[in-house]
Order: sequence, then C-alpha cells, then structure tokens
Amino acid sequence: MSLRQTHGAEIDAILARYPHKRSAILAVLYISQDHYGQLTDAAIREVAEILDTNPTDVFEVVGFYTLLYDDKVGKVVLQVCDDVPCAFCGAEELVGTLESKLGIKSEETTADGLFTLQRVKCLAACNRAPLLQANLDYYGELNTPEKVDELLTLLRTRIANNDNISISGRKAFL
Repeated sequence: MSLRQTHGAEIDAILARYPHKRSAILAVLYISQDHYGQLTDAAIREVAEILDTNPTDVFEVVGFYTLLYDDKVGKVVLQVCDDVPCAFCGAEELVGTLESKLGIKSEETTADGLFTLQRVKCLAACNRAPLLQANLDYYGELNTPEKVDELLTLLRTRIANNDNISISGRKAFL
C-alpha cells in the first residue's frame, strides 16, 4: 500500500503545519522509512510526488542525513560512537562485545532482522562514554558485557511487546 493510503491523515496533518509542502520533507521521509523499512528509489520518488517537488531534491536530503537509510536496516539500529573520548573509555570493547553477542560485524544486520550495528562519530554525550544510540535513545557507560546483555534484553523485550519502535525521527514530528 502507498504512503497516502496508509498514512494519509498523518501526512496531511504534517503538511498543514508548513506554508510550503517541501518544508515537510524530513517528516514525510521519516514516515516513508518507517513504512517501508528503508528509503528505496521508489519510496523517495513517492515522497517527491507527495511534496510536489523534484525527486533529486529528496535524494539529496536522503544522502545527507545519517538517520535516513537507503539500505535495509534492522528494527533497531545500534550506533556506537567511536570518536576519541568514547574510544578512550571502551568503544572498541563495546563494538567487539556487540559483534560477538549479535554474531555480526559493524555495518551488518542480524539474520533475524532485529539489529543493525554501525560505528558513528560523536553522539555528543562524552560524559556517558562509551555511548550507544539505539534508534534515537541513548545508552551510556556500556563498559561491561553484563550491561550490554541488559540492553539487548531490554531492546528484544520492547520488540517482542510491539512497542512503538521507530528507526527515524518520526516521533519528533507527532
């Protein structure tokens, strides 16, 4: 089903907030990403059509923002900051623990489609290093395998309970 068919009311409410449709590009991309799981060429063109704009403009936005995914990702994207402060506080060990526990390497997704692991630069919370962002939620001081186990258990429970999990910033526009 198309975005309009599934999320028409939500899209209309967002569009009503802006004097120009194009200004809603991020909000509609977030809806599309949550709906399709990734921003394919077809999804990007659909967003451009909804916003009455050139698809190239939408492709440029998707290429710029790191929380917009044109590749398939898991239900939860685990982004580990590996910038200098986090590196000094155990980021490499955190990545290694996650790779071991999830059976994947960085930039891969688990076979069950639940988790994607990524390395990122600066999540702007050095005081909580080593830091991980799971979708848009921050988890800090993950400096032991036990803390990683607790986090993965929490995230799996949220997925199993069908909690409102979003791989995008969509909740910010509600």
